[in-house]
Amino acid sequence: MLDVVHRAPEAFGLDGTRWKLASIGAAVTWMAGLSVSGVWRLLRRLKVVGKRGRDYLHSPDPDYATKLAQVEATLTRVARCAGTEVFVFGDELTFYRQPSLARDYEQQGRTRQPLARRSYRSERTGREAAVVNALTGQVVHLQASRISLPREVALLVAVREAFPDAERIYLAEDNWPVHFHPDVLAALEPQRTRLPMPVPESWPKEPSAKAKRLGLPIQLLPLPTYAPWTNPIEKLWRLLKTDYLHLHRTADDWAAFKRGVSTFLDQFDKPSPELLRYIGLTPDSRLYGSALTPPSLPP
Repeated sequence: MLDVVHRAPEAFGLDGTRWKLASIGAAVTWMAGLSVSGVWRLLRRLKVVGKRGRDYLHSPDPDYATKLAQVEATLTRVARCAGTEVFVFGDELTFYRQPSLARDYEQQGRTRQPLARRSYRSERTGREAAVVNALTGQVVHLQASRISLPREVALLVAVREAFPDAERIYLAEDNWPVHFHPDVLAALEPQRTRLPMPVPESWPKEPSAKAKRLGLPIQLLPLPTYAPWTNPIEKLWRLLKTDYLHLHRTADDWAAFKRGVSTFLDQFDKPSPELLRYIGLTPDSRLYGSALTPPSLPP
């Protein structure tokens, strides 16, 4: 039955983009002769019911499996290298002056609701770029009005300074072209991955004269395209929104609001097992749990 409803009615020569009881009865041969009411009762017995849909997009990246395998293999090795290497997930977030709507506590009834106290001033945005250590939960972040090439390099320098004893740092991040700009790559050691690092055709192929050649021991690991579920730091952004950005009360004080964003992230400037559990980087996690599971001892 699920095999049928997971396909489109058109696949069975029926009209419509969604299933109806009559069309299900027509598509399933062993239901022939059942009334619409009979189809409904049988579906209830099989626990197949009408449910509200949700938005869905799966990564179109042809290297999806290869990229995930590279990330998992690298994370497994780093987790077992006794601290000589570091693995971080990185990303950027745009935050806004105006508070976002969310639930909060208020008197029961229809006359009162929690308020998003908006400013009369025009909307304004800021950016946070951050990485989270996949083994400790330590966060390194940088705030700016926009993440330019120099600011992206500044974040990479800050990551290196946060882990000065690491022989190598692996940074898994999405495919935002700025991550792979020649001026950014110039600040790093030669990259080893053979996976594509896509940038616009109009961009230069070589670093500019002003690019900093720093030789930072950082290797970039591109995550699958349009696959935010593969990047645990997305849950750090969710925590920031839940605990600070939703219904915030500093829309009229932009400087104080930005300080609040930084202060929230600063609380994770030391190892945080609690954050690791929240963002799903523990041995029992569904996606990367196997990479974080300690090797079993020989009998």
